[in-house]
Amino acid sequence: MKGFVVKGWCPDAWHPMEAGDGLIVRVRPRLGRLDRAQVLGLCDAARTWGNGLIDVTSRANLQIRGVGESTWQPLVDRLVALRLTDPDPVREGRRAILAAPRWQLGDDTERIARDLAERLDELPVLSGKMGFAIDAGPAPELLGEAGDFRIERGQHGGLILRADGRATGVAVPHGEEAARLVALAHWFAKSGGIVARRMARHRAGLPDWARGDVPPAAPAPRIAPGLSPLGAAWGIPFGQVEADTLAGLVAAPQVSALRFTPWRVVLAEGAVPVVMDGLLNDPADPLLRADACPGAPMCPQASVETRDLARRIARHVAGRLHVSGCAKHCAAPRRARQRGDATLTGRDGRYDLSGAGPERHALCRDDVLAHFGAS
Repeated sequence: MKGFVVKGWCPDAWHPMEAGDGLIVRVRPRLGRLDRAQVLGLCDAARTWGNGLIDVTSRANLQIRGVGESTWQPLVDRLVALRLTDPDPVREGRRAILAAPRWQLGDDTERIARDLAERLDELPVLSGKMGFAIDAGPAPELLGEAGDFRIERGQHGGLILRADGRATGVAVPHGEEAARLVALAHWFAKSGGIVARRMARHRAGLPDWARGDVPPAAPAPRIAPGLSPLGAAWGIPFGQVEADTLAGLVAAPQVSALRFTPWRVVLAEGAVPVVMDGLLNDPADPLLRADACPGAPMCPQASVETRDLARRIARHVAGRLHVSGCAKHCAAPRRARQRGDATLTGRDGRYDLSGAGPERHALCRDDVLAHFGAS
């Protein structure tokens, strides 16, 4: 089992990551969706072989926490049986496909995501952090979210292929989208992109067939807690939820499935909005603007506590709040900082503060609370 423990990059079910509370096992729901049986099976597995806590990541993946070395293999076997993990570890490692969460059966997003999933064996070897974004609805939903190789709705109304880090893309023929994504991934690998590790950092000129001047269309609003055309949505504070709470979302007979978003919001198909303990019901809740990693002692690389502090100061921050236990900023690595945002970074057991007036360093917890008027 020791050979499977991964640190420093993205885990998956076959390659768990060690944390302060045990192993983290990542699950990649196909199209970000679990049907009722899969939800109940996942929650039972999290209670049986983990500590009952489930993370929802910024790529709409799920992570079962607190898994032991002796319980890891039974857990993976259960995930394979639920069709939540590919039985082939290589294919599972390539299933980093983020789909716009408002997809409908038979639409462009669903069609392209399934086509790409059938071509996983054609992909080159890529960094575990790399992935694809399929954002082919009427308006883009995933602008700014992680995705090295992207299919998006273009400003001209058609679909475009866009390399992350480039402001514009090129029109792509209907039915050729997945093939072009695979081709772009091969170009990345052959042109030295493996050294850069991410598409946005790769400075080689794109090939003619991947270069265009079509910008993405104006974005759609994010899914927020409350009523949705597909059902009802709830926020998940800091992306962590108890298995019993998640299972409770499918307790009503009219709820057929859950969809997970990169904004730590879960949508229950067919549900109606009700107050759920442990979830955020108000779209204006300040915790929806707060990103906080697990922090110490949950993460061995963190030197400070994060989430209790974030709860206490979130309502005192005008913009987004980001509290990170270390300099990796795992909770929101791509988030652009804007006026009114505040970032706290753990360093040697203290906090460095930026974005909320002059930078301050080596603050203790009481200093932080006093700075925000939360003491």
